[in-house]
Amino acid sequence: MRPILTRIAAIALVALLMPLVASCAIPSSLLTQAPSEPQARKPVILPTASVRQPALPNPVVIPQGMPTISSANLTPVPTLQPIPTALPQPPLATTQPLGIGGQSFPSRTGQIQFGAAAHLFYTDRYTPLTRANDAGLGWIRQQIHWSDQEGPAGFYAWGELDNIVADVNARGLKLLISITSSPTFYTSDGSTGLPADPQTLGNFVAALAAHYQGRVQAIQIWNEQNLAVENGGWVDISNAGHYVEILKVAYTRIKEIDPSIIVVSGAPASTATNGPGIAISDMRYYRAMFEYQNGVMRNYVDAVAIHPGGSANPPETLWPDTPSNAQGWTNDATFYFRNLENAHQMMVTYGMSSHPVWITEFGWATANNTPGFEFGQQVSFELQADYIRRAMLMTAERYPWVDAMFVWNLNFAPLRAQSGDANHEQASFGILDGNYDPRPAFYTIQQTIPEIRAMGR
Repeated sequence: MRPILTRIAAIALVALLMPLVASCAIPSSLLTQAPSEPQARKPVILPTASVRQPALPNPVVIPQGMPTISSANLTPVPTLQPIPTALPQPPLATTQPLGIGGQSFPSRTGQIQFGAAAHLFYTDRYTPLTRANDAGLGWIRQQIHWSDQEGPAGFYAWGELDNIVADVNARGLKLLISITSSPTFYTSDGSTGLPADPQTLGNFVAALAAHYQGRVQAIQIWNEQNLAVENGGWVDISNAGHYVEILKVAYTRIKEIDPSIIVVSGAPASTATNGPGIAISDMRYYRAMFEYQNGVMRNYVDAVAIHPGGSANPPETLWPDTPSNAQGWTNDATFYFRNLENAHQMMVTYGMSSHPVWITEFGWATANNTPGFEFGQQVSFELQADYIRRAMLMTAERYPWVDAMFVWNLNFAPLRAQSGDANHEQASFGILDGNYDPRPAFYTIQQTIPEIRAMGR
């Protein structure tokens, strides 16, 4: 009897628990379904307008020669129109009557000087310097990398530069040293652009002037500083004011050591391009330099350097009034030698008409294999010589404010030939060929300088 009662009780208990078990059970569909993968968290994408993506530098290595921007791959920005006469004049700084040390200011050379840009580091110097003498040139322009001459900070290694200065002086030539390329520990971004603190370059040029006192006749502060490639890959218009601050310090420190040294400003490259990763146009850069602090630059430079264009255009032509008939590179003033007139007019507008111009690079490329310099295919060696002669004569006759002209270049053709790149654009500009033999332009210069001297220039 008891087992039957027990079985009945058990059946009743099961009946009571079945609804509860059913309410807590996992659905069969879930028992057969694989567990889902956790969802990855999607990154938060900021609006495009909130991110400033800097333009990258041009991946092509831009030489320190003539025009650096080609119309083949860049559309030039229209040349700035001449500043209207009615433009209100900014208040200008007063030009000092005498330079530091009682020297005349600004320094003038008396007659137009002629020279050539050369590369004399670790190479045959006797041959190109002899050729310079034979051509009747009186100056050599040698560019140096500050980063090769100082390091660590405050320690100067003159090395091969001592030999260059000695050899140039031994040939009776004058020397213009053009400084570029900061040590990376002096820039804000670790590049070789302009130094963050102007005093660091001031210290260097003071040491340079003291070390070579009486043997270096002119110092140029930087080269084509409107190009991003000369500023660590980035340049904007504020760079011009910073450059003037550097020039102020450099000029003062050089003159304290040797007042006779001519201090020349860096020449903006002749370009109409405006892009922080490429360049600031030359006219915008000139204006920004000249108007900075009401024109204070006038008191801290002896000569303003200009690098006029050329491309394949005759020296007498100028866009837009008298454009060239060359194929390409004709639709902007920056492609022309006479663009130096526009730069000088900017000097006049900002009260710097008493300062002379030094053309520290000019010339015409011939046939070469460098992208961006295809205009050289239109210029034979004979035409190159003719254009150089006409540019020299025109400068002597029409531009009394030009005190110096340096042809680009003397000896890059043999150097490029030795490195297996005889058709490089730098070689095509040279007045000597790959064997150090004179090209027609060499003889033209040799013949033209005496004619200009006979004119009283």
